[in-house]
Parts: sequence; C-alpha cells; structure tokens
Amino acid sequence: MNFAPGAWKYAIPALLAAPFALLFSATVSLIALAVGAGTLAFFRDPDRTPPPTGVVSPADGTVSVLREEGDRVRLGVFMNVWHVHVVRSPFDASVTDVEHVSGANRPAFSKESDRNERVHVRCETESSNLPASENGEGDSSSADAEDPHSKPDEPHSDAEVTLIAGAFARRIFPYVERGDGVERGERLGHIAFGSRVDVLFPPEVDLEDISVAKGDSMTAGETVVLESGPAAGGEIDLGAESDVDVGGLEDEGGDESPA
Repeated sequence: MNFAPGAWKYAIPALLAAPFALLFSATVSLIALAVGAGTLAFFRDPDRTPPPTGVVSPADGTVSVLREEGDRVRLGVFMNVWHVHVVRSPFDASVTDVEHVSGANRPAFSKESDRNERVHVRCETESSNLPASENGEGDSSSADAEDPHSKPDEPHSDAEVTLIAGAFARRIFPYVERGDGVERGERLGHIAFGSRVDVLFPPEVDLEDISVAKGDSMTAGETVVLESGPAAGGEIDLGAESDVDVGGLEDEGGDESPA
C-alpha cells in the first residue's frame, strides 16, 4: 500500500508508544496502536486507473455541491473520514497558478466551509474529454471575471480545482506548482484528514453536461463526472471515438449541503 507524504510523521509516535504503553496498560497500548493504524489509513494512496474517456472525479466521497456560478459550473465532493484523501486531476491540464488561502476549519459539508482554508489549483485545460469552446478566449475571460477568487494580474486559466480543509484538517499538501503539466487522474495533492474538493469547470461546460447528481458516490480518478460526446450537446468535437451516453442530471439544486 502506498501512503501520501507525511503519513509516517503522524503515525510513528503512536506506533512507537504502543509497546511501551503495554507495560502499564493493555488498553492504552491498543488505543495507541489503533491511532497509529488509523492515521496510516487516512494517508493511504492506492493506485487508480482512469477510464478511456471522460472527466473524472477529483476525490473519493459524495457529491455535495452542484450548481451554476454565473456562466460556470461548480462540482464539490465531500470526503468523509474513511475516504482516500489524495486529490487527482479531473482532466489533462497545465497548471497556471497554485494559491493558498488561509481561513477557518469549519465542517466541509456546511455552508460556512466557504470561509475555510483552501488551495486553488488553477489550470489551462488541454483535454478532448471536455466540450469544445465555441467562442474561444472570450468565454474564458468572461468566466475569470465571474470567479470571486480571480485576480487581474494572475495567469489565464479556464478551470480550477480547489482543495478545502475541514473541521479536523489542518494541512493541505499540493504536489504541483505553476508550469507543471498534469494528466487526467494524476495526483494533485492531499488534505491531511479530509474535507472537500471542488472543480470549477471551463465556461463551455453546462449543468446538463454533468453526468452525476448530488448524493452520488465518487472514486477519485475513476468515476466519470462528464462524458463529452454527441449525447452531451450534438455538435461537440469529442477528439476520440466514443459511443458512451451521458446520464441525466436529476438534481439541479444550489444548496451546498449533501442531499
């Protein structure tokens, strides 16, 4: 089993304490052992194999946010304590900016989590799995103006993956930096002890293009959340052969809490 960076730093103190605690109490020793093993479970990093086509989920968990923000679509995945906390790229992209924003540590499924500590990984997408833009750069520039986190002097980007800390998460560890190229399903970073990951899609993505609904279970790097193709819009240039249909979206609500 692979583990995310930092796993042993958190787990070793408890694992080393377990045999010494046995001299005083078997119960305390077992608790220390359980804490060490549980910490390693939080940091587990299994290999994932993306499907042949489609935009994939950035995180394990449950879809808790699915809404339109201006002319953009935001998808949020809430990670519970038992989920893998390694975050993966939903699509092929070039990283244009990585920004850390300090904040609170509210429960990641609550509306107050919008004020939480986060890391924005802004990208220029390079994926045939996304719908083709009809209006080119103009749409992306308009989308940047709608993005509350955008800055006039930051490099251009048309999509964003945001790692959000939760009530127990205290550290976000990005693996990428500006100028890096990432492939679909590649690791972007991890959040120590969990919380939420959001994807802000390029402006050419519509809410009806999304093939998952709030409450659906996700597997990072494997669950397809958007499948570009004729069923997603009729005139979309897929860039690769595919006969996969896009599922319908049943829930278009704007509430951030999981259904």
